[in-house]
Order: sequence, then structure tokens, then C-alpha cells
Amino acid sequence: MATDRRKAILEAAARVIARRGVRGLRMEELATEAGVSTALLYYHFKDRAGILRNTLEFISDRADRYTSEEEYAAGPLDARQELEQTLLLEFQDLPEVRENSTAWGELRASAIFEPELRGDLAGATLAWIHDVADLLGRIRPSAPAPTLTASAERLTALLEGLSTRWLSGALPLAHARELTREAVTVELERLNR
Repeated sequence: MATDRRKAILEAAARVIARRGVRGLRMEELATEAGVSTALLYYHFKDRAGILRNTLEFISDRADRYTSEEEYAAGPLDARQELEQTLLLEFQDLPEVRENSTAWGELRASAIFEPELRGDLAGATLAWIHDVADLLGRIRPSAPAPTLTASAERLTALLEGLSTRWLSGALPLAHARELTREAVTVELERLNR
């Protein structure tokens, strides 16, 4: 039961952050959104910083689930297909993906003003970069690790920017996907040098 409540709180926190931003996250509103008491929020997460840290982990884990090969692949993928699919699944017109991407952007923007978020956000970003670098390394196994990491940094940064443009209506979904595919091609060509 405690796990279900904890999950409900984290789902509600992601919704509130996506809607109102980190600065708009109020404990009373979060409790109402989650259908729990404010005291229960503090019981599970100690303080606002704990809620933010756990929400960041929650949205990272949720993104891992909706971009995983096992859940979405019709069959086995080669390394390049897996890389493209992993990146392109960040551009799904589904409420969960929109909420995750929006909450991630809000958490990133808030880290500018709330230094206590920076370490956790940097760690989550680094994990994402390493996952993409690992996929790139499976495609180009002879590429040096620092080169793979730099390529992964460019791809993940591009996805964050494209996602913001897509979510704000400045970029059609199909075009965001096309630009992502083109970026993968460019990065793989760079890794051949």
C-alpha cells in the first residue's frame, strides 16, 4: 500500500511540475492532486527537495520504460535501429511522454535557480548520455570512449531542444523525428573518421 501511495505521489508530482513548473509546486496542491494528506508527503519524502529528487528519478525511470526495446520492438533490432528507436520514442504524442518531457524541462530550468537540483539532474543526464554512448559504441566499437560520449552529449542535447520545440508547438512531431534521424546519421559518420 505504501508503494502505491508513493507512486501516486510521484505521478502527481510529475503532473504538477509539468503544468506549473518546479516553482509552482506547492505541497498542498500536490497532496490534493495525489489524493493524500500533506503529512503523508512529508512522511514519504521528508521535504520538498526529497519530492523533487524522487520525481526526477521517477520520470527518468518512466522514460527508460517507454523507450525500452523490449516493450516496443516488433522483433530484434540491430544496434543502429535500437539507437534510433530509443531516441525517437522520446517523441510520442502520448500524455505520459508529453508530461515526462515537460517535467524534465521544468526541472532542468529550475536547476538554474535551485542549486540543490543540479547534482541529481547532472547525474540523470549523465546516465542518459552513457546509455546513448553505449548504443553508439555497439555500432562503432572502435570509436574511443570520449568521442562516443561527445556524440551522445550532442544527441541528447538535441533531443531536449527538439522536444521543447515540439511540445511548445514550434516544431511538428514528424519534423522532430526526421531531424533526430538525420542527427544520428551525422554522428555515426563522424564516428567513422
